[in-house]
Amino acid sequence: MASLKDIRGRIGSVRNIAQITRAMEMVAASRMKRAQDAIIAARPYSDRMRDVLGRVSAVVGEEVHPLLARRPVRRMGLVVITTDRGLVGALNANAIRAVLRLVAELAEGPEAPEIELITVGRKGRDALRRSGLPIAAHFAQLGTRPAFGDVTALTRLVVDDFLSGRYDQIDLVYSSFVSTLVQRPEVHRLLPIASPAQESGEEENDEYLFEPSPEAVLSHLLPHYVAVDVYRAVLENNASEQSAQMIAMRNATDNAHELIGDLTLVYNKTRQATITREMIEIASGAEALAG
Repeated sequence: MASLKDIRGRIGSVRNIAQITRAMEMVAASRMKRAQDAIIAARPYSDRMRDVLGRVSAVVGEEVHPLLARRPVRRMGLVVITTDRGLVGALNANAIRAVLRLVAELAEGPEAPEIELITVGRKGRDALRRSGLPIAAHFAQLGTRPAFGDVTALTRLVVDDFLSGRYDQIDLVYSSFVSTLVQRPEVHRLLPIASPAQESGEEENDEYLFEPSPEAVLSHLLPHYVAVDVYRAVLENNASEQSAQMIAMRNATDNAHELIGDLTLVYNKTRQATITREMIEIASGAEALAG
């Protein structure tokens, strides 16, 4: 049985851990609010830009720009976005499982493509490297407040690789922010860009005039749209990271307080047993002296 000193030491250690996890929960909560505001503000812009892209591409046709061109998928690139740090529960594990499941499904096809990974975040890179998947490039340290300029290098890389024919298709894998309690891994087609179908009831495209020409507008719009798509995925993953970390730290704090309660109960029982044993020893000694 552990001594009273050992139990007091464990209680003190767990109490210190609870203070740390509580502080980390508060930090994650403040970052989560900022990250949620960022992705909520970015979604309407991304959706509206996709709508404009659909209108322009409907006028010029899908084959006018190489970023719209579809070709047989022999080489495929996967941009996997995870976190640089841990303590986010199952967030990274779910994204990695989604990647491995996608790779397994593609491998079962009649013409399995050759797959290379482009990782964003150290946790995904390390886990996928252990899985034996080839990693062509890695990006890290985007921080807790990623800016649009932080994804410029990644966007330029994927666009150049697609245009050069290194990859016939590029997909994004990231954790989509649904709510504070729900973050869902998502696989999204990045390149070639799929022209969104016009929704019923919208105005016809011939009511719009494009200057200098629809082709010129499209050539400037498509690379920027790819960057916006990547940036939105990074913001989604960042909001998911902060939410998952806040929930994980809250659970850790609750578990620490529960453990403190259990250890306190053990400490009191042990202390009572020690007092009882000492009283019995004193009474036995006094009886022996009296006899």
